[in-house]
Amino acid sequence: MKFTTFLKAGQPRLGLVDGDHVIDLNAAQPQVPSDLRRALEAGVDLAAAAKAVLDSDAPRLALSGLELAPLVPEPGKTICLGLNYFDHAKEGGRDKPEYPWLFFRGKSSLMGHGQPGVLPKVSERFDYEAELALVIGAKVPRHVSQEDALQYVFGYTCFNDMSVRDYQKRTPQWTIGKNFDATGGFGPVLVTADELAPGATGLRIQSRLNGQVMQDANTSDMIWSVAETIALMSDCMTLEPGDVIVMGTPAGVGQARTPPVWMKAGDTIEIEIERIGTLRNPIVAEAA
Repeated sequence: MKFTTFLKAGQPRLGLVDGDHVIDLNAAQPQVPSDLRRALEAGVDLAAAAKAVLDSDAPRLALSGLELAPLVPEPGKTICLGLNYFDHAKEGGRDKPEYPWLFFRGKSSLMGHGQPGVLPKVSERFDYEAELALVIGAKVPRHVSQEDALQYVFGYTCFNDMSVRDYQKRTPQWTIGKNFDATGGFGPVLVTADELAPGATGLRIQSRLNGQVMQDANTSDMIWSVAETIALMSDCMTLEPGDVIVMGTPAGVGQARTPPVWMKAGDTIEIEIERIGTLRNPIVAEAA
């Protein structure tokens, strides 16, 4: 099954994707909360609700006509991995890390499919990063094993971890360069975990800048798998329904090219992951 989040009167609504159309789940099944995080927190059987709606005459909205929001509008935690593809670590002049490089993103940094990524006034070094993201569907026990970890994943989507590189490098930790407003593309749809290989392995992942392929890899190339990442994080924190984990980017980012390639106002950046979809965001200059 596929889900999305769209805006209605400025408010996010959880939608069930039915081909080229979307069903407002809360409107069709009022017991289902109107956003994904609250639905997961409430323990709603979204698969059963979705099946009931698909078999009904619930109104369908054209997906192409909807304004999409970040897939989880307000995640409790958005945890990102750095250097999780060996070739990306190598192009940045680093060896394979001994432990994942982790940083958080705040909700104001997130935007949905079709929404503009904002080139900040204070920098021209605006980079793209194609990434697989996952949404936690149920509370993960502390110290969960890798063998059990994947049962807590609700589904997978695309993410663009747009990075302001000069700010990222101003401090030993990367947080500031990863949290400018409207720099985290997130969507357009979430594919439930049962429709993909365990851990979403074996999927081609690409970024395209103005139609030109910049990154082209496979999710099987990740250093830390989804299961291992969840197990490692559970040693430190409680992962909760609606939390998001962003799994790192492969080689080919703009800063590693000669000369570097930076996104500019007027560009369009696309992230495509096989069997999941394509996330597309125009780039605009920050308003004066």
